[in-house]
Amino acid sequence: MTERTMNEPAGIHLGSRCGTSAGQMNISFAGVVLAIAVLLPLLAQAGLVSVETVNMAGRYMALAIVALGLDLIWGYTGILSLCQAFFFALGGYAMGIHLAHQGTLHNGIPEALYVVYPYKIGETRGMEVLPWFWQIFKPFTLTVILGILLPGLVAGCIGFAGFLSRVRGVYFSILTQALTVAAMMFFSKNEMKLCGTNGLTHFKTIAGHDLSDPSTKIGLYVVTLLCLIGAYLICLLITKTRFGRVLLAVRDSETALRFAGYKPYAYKTAIFVFAGMLAGLAGLLYTPQANIMTPSYMEARWSILMVIWVAVGGRGTLVGAVTGALVINLLYSMMTSQWSIGRFDWKPDYWPFVLGLLFIVVVLALPHGIVGLWRKLIGKLAELD
Repeated sequence: MTERTMNEPAGIHLGSRCGTSAGQMNISFAGVVLAIAVLLPLLAQAGLVSVETVNMAGRYMALAIVALGLDLIWGYTGILSLCQAFFFALGGYAMGIHLAHQGTLHNGIPEALYVVYPYKIGETRGMEVLPWFWQIFKPFTLTVILGILLPGLVAGCIGFAGFLSRVRGVYFSILTQALTVAAMMFFSKNEMKLCGTNGLTHFKTIAGHDLSDPSTKIGLYVVTLLCLIGAYLICLLITKTRFGRVLLAVRDSETALRFAGYKPYAYKTAIFVFAGMLAGLAGLLYTPQANIMTPSYMEARWSILMVIWVAVGGRGTLVGAVTGALVINLLYSMMTSQWSIGRFDWKPDYWPFVLGLLFIVVVLALPHGIVGLWRKLIGKLAELD
């Protein structure tokens, strides 16, 4: 049976589940988040907010881009992927290698590489010890392109093999998590010349700008904000197209979609590749702001955290994915520092319990997350009018 191009699959409704009112509520919620994001660098310029706060917000917005991709493949397509952290790290390492080239060099060798070399700084045999793949990431433009395309290529290989074999549900989640753990072990080996468990750090400049300069930090924040807005608009456009409606059909009734003449694996692979590219972009933006990229970003906890961001914000809403990523990371920043209220002393060790409790509350009481709660509040206010 050939794939249909004009008509919708028989017996399957491809319309969006979100009504106009829900969409308007999402827009209003997104407007509030955007207004705060735009005001932040202005407040920093006025001295009302520290530059480090802006830098922290920039990192969290980069993570929100990962959440957008995960929401497309989990919230809209019904695929729970646990390898977005892998794609994120690929983009991060691409940028990290490039930034290492911009730092201190000894005989053309980035200082970071001496962590995994058996000799001291300066005791090199020349340029031949520089790994070939390090040389690829010297140009900034090529680094950005590869930092997005490489995660997409890896995602394409994983997705095509898995979806064509009809690996679904929890089995696909286990597969993606296993691949991420394997990648973490691979990147941790000193023999791979990726600086082992120490990772890449102590970056000096990016595109000729000092990374410690406040104006550079604000500039990176603005670039990240623009990329987040662009990624959100592209994701929103995808959900409004016929392709997006087919993704909903894959989530709701993949078997019926297949019998209708569609090829679900092709749609799933395509959206999986796009989500991988978004994660790679996020890694590119995150690394110069965090000033570090290590294999620890591929640990299982990061994969689970990304799922929690989307669940807490509101799965299948896009704006919820962004909100969840920002809120959870802000809570993490607050609750992993030690402070006291009266006789109560808060300790960072309590944070995992708070996160677990929050996830349980969302699953049991707020299945639509923060965005769902926002909709209820707006609905109640509308009833009062």
